[in-house]
Amino acid sequence: MANVAAGRNGGNYVAVLNLIRFGVGLLVICSGALAEPIVTEGGPVAGVQEASARVFKGIPYAAPPVGDLRWRAPQPAPAWTEALSADKFSPVCPQTGSYPPEWPVDATSEDCLTLNVWVPPHQAAEKLPVMVWIYGGALENGASSIALYFGDRLAKRGVIVVSFNYRVGVLGFLAHPELSAESAHRGSGNYGLLDQIAALNWIHRNIAAFGGDPGKVTIFGQSSGSISVSTLVASPLAKGLFQRAIGESGGLFEPVELDPSFTPKGAEQAGERFAQRAGAKTLADLRSLPVDRLVNTPFAPQFVVDGFALLKSPYDAYRAGEQNAVDLLVGTNSDEGQVFLGKTAVTVSNFKSVLAEHFPSLLITLIGPHPGTNDSQARASAAAFETDMRFRWDMWTWARLASGARQRKAFLYNFSRVPPFAEGDRYFGLGATHGMEMPYVFDHLDLQKVDWKAKDRELASIIPAYWTNFAITGDPNGAGLPNWPQFQPSQSEVMVLGDEIGPRAIARTNQL
Repeated sequence: MANVAAGRNGGNYVAVLNLIRFGVGLLVICSGALAEPIVTEGGPVAGVQEASARVFKGIPYAAPPVGDLRWRAPQPAPAWTEALSADKFSPVCPQTGSYPPEWPVDATSEDCLTLNVWVPPHQAAEKLPVMVWIYGGALENGASSIALYFGDRLAKRGVIVVSFNYRVGVLGFLAHPELSAESAHRGSGNYGLLDQIAALNWIHRNIAAFGGDPGKVTIFGQSSGSISVSTLVASPLAKGLFQRAIGESGGLFEPVELDPSFTPKGAEQAGERFAQRAGAKTLADLRSLPVDRLVNTPFAPQFVVDGFALLKSPYDAYRAGEQNAVDLLVGTNSDEGQVFLGKTAVTVSNFKSVLAEHFPSLLITLIGPHPGTNDSQARASAAAFETDMRFRWDMWTWARLASGARQRKAFLYNFSRVPPFAEGDRYFGLGATHGMEMPYVFDHLDLQKVDWKAKDRELASIIPAYWTNFAITGDPNGAGLPNWPQFQPSQSEVMVLGDEIGPRAIARTNQL
């Protein structure tokens, strides 16, 4: 385990032990100095002071999943005795590319199961709500260390923010008959999901040492991170590990029973085909392959209804009343589908063939989206179909299911602000497309070279206030904010977060 001892800053933390504590926390002499160690179950960790928060980076929550631990459930991290200098992020879990694509990842390594904690100043006896971020990236990419996800601005609002790495791609989601045979629960796949649960268990056991309340945890994620949230809500292994959930543009509510790859047998068959492509005849062969060979061999990761981490799909869990009881805040962006079309020229004549690249032709025929009468209408119709099929139906359905579940609260939003990207930017002309809300959620507009307007600054203040209010009280509303009513299926309203802020009728309900 890299840097388990105090190697990089050996002894530096000792001087910090003599600093005087005031009621609001540790008095730090200069930004970047190691702060007083906090004792976790694995050993002491010494974070750093950055701006207004103490930050602890790269804390191991599980053992490195290497060697014989590749494609096994996460195991406990080895303990350490000297203070771990938690001043640098760990490597990113192996992957090709990055998500978001404009945020390239740092060095990768299979030794990546770590988490990061942002702690604001607070009274010693105070127990703060906790927000746990789960990154997206189609279960293929993602990292907790990119600056877009830094929790410093959210922490200023009175919450502890935690992010963590979890295995993605083939290392996180490979199922295979030999893996199932060696497993105690006779199943395989979902290693990335088990990593998420392991991280939440670590937080439940250790966050009080940082001043957090283990009984007031909110998980939040975007894209496949939001799909992960929906899966965790349905997982019996995650019961009691969080009380609130925020999902941004992603949920697993489609009829997965129609797709055999979501079943244990179907997932194992997909794993066998992967092994053939990788040139491996046995599980031992797979475990001996270099990681670059694995991640560069095509593989489509997804969750599996494995009878262990996931007994039922989220939809079926809600219908049976077997989901974990949590308050919910979910939503989509107005133009999600634009980014999936990219710069593709959509015309009346090629309309169905463009959609057929992403969806089964039978589905397109059954639902019957119409291209309109000109190419501009065809592009808009294709983007709307992508938006509805990929995101809007799932989030609307999630809110409808949750609104009557065990008297828990549900809130539904639509992010409609079009960021002022300049011509030539990858997102210019794509509207309020997939992922555009994230700089506003984390209040990190200034990390991008964009000519932000007053409305953008306003939203980057209001949206984090809604998110943190929800984490603190279970309700996004607060002083000075436009009122956000609870979602009621009978009223069919959504909270619009854009140039105007307020509840509006849900658009295109006939398509939904």
